[in-house]
Amino acid sequence: MKADQLPLHQRRRRPTPAELAGIPWLHLLQAPEYERAVSQITVGDARPGDFVCRVGRPVTYWFGVIEGLLKMSTDSEQGQTMTFTGVPPGGWFGEGTALKREDYRYNIQPLRNSVVAGLPVDTFHWLLDHSIGFNRFVMNQLNERLAQFIAALEIDRMASPELRVARSLAALFNPVLYPGVGELLRITQQELAYLVGLSRQRVNEALGELQAQGAIRIEYGGVRILDLEALRSSGRGAPAATR
Repeated sequence: MKADQLPLHQRRRRPTPAELAGIPWLHLLQAPEYERAVSQITVGDARPGDFVCRVGRPVTYWFGVIEGLLKMSTDSEQGQTMTFTGVPPGGWFGEGTALKREDYRYNIQPLRNSVVAGLPVDTFHWLLDHSIGFNRFVMNQLNERLAQFIAALEIDRMASPELRVARSLAALFNPVLYPGVGELLRITQQELAYLVGLSRQRVNEALGELQAQGAIRIEYGGVRILDLEALRSSGRGAPAATR
């Protein structure tokens, strides 16, 4: 079997210095903690169709996105896919699963070619036992994650495509969870459609309306944020969709 046909976990490699520089929590560690973490981190070049995490599989790593875009989803008994969120560069995920050492309850797959980093779960727990800086990072992650999923529930009940797209974009620009995004999210309209659960045409129309309002600017290969607070507050007080 050719190297590029091997499963993702068999395509692991050592991270480059530039890839390590894109990991937001490393600079919070003391020297011995940093050295231990860096010696254990591996990265993989994930492609669409790969599974970074899969429902029912035991946790082995705590994962982060160095480059690209992932989606977190699950499949219903009827075979329908429910997407929870996207994970852009700088995002680390699965800390709750890693803390409990339980099986994954969701799938993580790349929407495009991506570089994914993994910290072994045993090293994750070692850092929790030895590093105050790491503990604070994980605590902030869990706090932001709770707010994110409360917002996701609210988004799911919104009838307006514009509001769904606005709030979904705001979630992807979260500077705590996704510090690698900055002001420009590199995402195609089709990728955003997958994450929001709408057609590409509906997403295109919603983006046009948000751009006309001055909240975003559509650029080649992505969306630039102009007014994050406007995106976050979209639909506040609006009635939920009737189900």
